[in-house]
Amino acid sequence: MVPSSSRTEVVRAGVATDTAFGAVIPPLYLSSNFEFAGLGLPRKHDYTRSGNPTRDQLEVALSRLESAAGGVVTASGMAAVTAVLHASGRSRVLAPLDCYGGTYRLLSAYHERGFLNCSFVDFGTDDWAAGLGAAGEALVWIETPSNPLLRITDLAAVIARAHAAAAIVVVDNTFLSPIWQRPLELGADVVVHSTTKYLNGHSDVVGGAALARDPELVDRLRYWSNCLGLTGSPFDAYLTLRGLRTLHARLQQHERNARAIAALLVQHPGVRCVHYPGLAEHDGHEIARRQQDGYGAIVSFELRDPDQVGTVVDSLRYFSLAESLGGVESLVAHPATMTHAAMPAAARARAGISDGLLRLSLGIESIDDLTTDLQTALDRALQAVDVAEEVR
Repeated sequence: MVPSSSRTEVVRAGVATDTAFGAVIPPLYLSSNFEFAGLGLPRKHDYTRSGNPTRDQLEVALSRLESAAGGVVTASGMAAVTAVLHASGRSRVLAPLDCYGGTYRLLSAYHERGFLNCSFVDFGTDDWAAGLGAAGEALVWIETPSNPLLRITDLAAVIARAHAAAAIVVVDNTFLSPIWQRPLELGADVVVHSTTKYLNGHSDVVGGAALARDPELVDRLRYWSNCLGLTGSPFDAYLTLRGLRTLHARLQQHERNARAIAALLVQHPGVRCVHYPGLAEHDGHEIARRQQDGYGAIVSFELRDPDQVGTVVDSLRYFSLAESLGGVESLVAHPATMTHAAMPAAARARAGISDGLLRLSLGIESIDDLTTDLQTALDRALQAVDVAEEVR
C-alpha cells in the first residue's frame, strides 16, 4: 500500500503555500509569461511552456506518489508518450500486442517513417527478448494491465531481462494509478500516465505525465517537452491537482464496483469470457496479486454473440457509450470501433481484440443500479439470440 504519509501529502499537495494572501488552496497561475528581475536576471519561470508554478505543484505531487526523481506534466497522455520516445534516444521499441490504440498508431507511424524500429510482442512469453537487439538499443514499453484485455506482465521479470540488455523500461500505469501499482519501485525507468483518467477522475481534463527515476532522464523529458511544445496548461494542472486530492477515496469505490460487476459477468450465460485480474481464474491473477495493491476498475468481456453488441450498449442506462475511462461515471466502450479502431483488423485479431469485446470503466455510482442495468442489457441480448435461433 502507499504509505500513509504519501496519502496525506497528496491530499495536502500545495495546500496553505500561498504567501501573498494565505489562500488554503493554491492559486492558479494562468500567466503565459513572467517578468525578469532585471536584464539577464530571469526568475524561476519565464514562459509557461517551459515552466509554470501550478504545473510544478502537480509534477511534485505525482513524483512523490510514484517515487520518481521528477517528471513532466503534458497536454495529453499521447504527449507524454511522445516525450518519452524522444527523450529515450532509443532506435528500437518493443510494445505489447494489445497496447492502447493511440500508442499503437504513434509507434506504427514512427516505424513506417523510419524514425524507429517497432515490434509488437507478447510479454507473457520469453520470445519477446529476441527483439532487444544490441545493448543499449531498445526501449521496452509495458502496459499492465493492458488495454483492453487486461493482460498482466510480470514487471520484475521483464525489467530484469530488459536491463540485462541495457534497455530502458517504460510502464504505462494509467489503468492502476500509483495507488494500486508503482512500477518505478519495481525497477522501471519511466512511468507514464494519461492524467485524463483516474488521476483527474472527473472527465473534464485532457492531460498526461511522464516521471522518471534518473534525474538525468528527467532533464531530457523536460527538454523535449519544452522543445516540442508538449507541456500541459496551468488550468488543466490545477483541475488535475484538485482531482488528485480525492484519488484514494475514489479508487476504493471504483474497485468495489468492478469486483461486483466482474462477478455478475462470470455467471451470465450470454458472456463468453471475462477479463479482470481480480478473478482467481484470470491468467495473471497471481502476478497481479504480487505486484499490485489492487486489481483496478476496468472490466472487459466478450459476448457469445458479437452481433448483440449493439443490443447491449443501446440497452444500458447507467453506462455511457464513450471513449476514455477513470471518471466517476461508468462508461462502456467497443474497442474494435472506438479505442482500437486505428489498429488494422489483422492486428486486432492477432492481439485478441474481437468484435464481441466490450470494455467497462466502473464509476462510483450505486452498485445496485449498475448491476441491475447491466443484467437487464445482457438479458435482452440473450433473448434476442434465442429469438433469432427460433426463426432459423
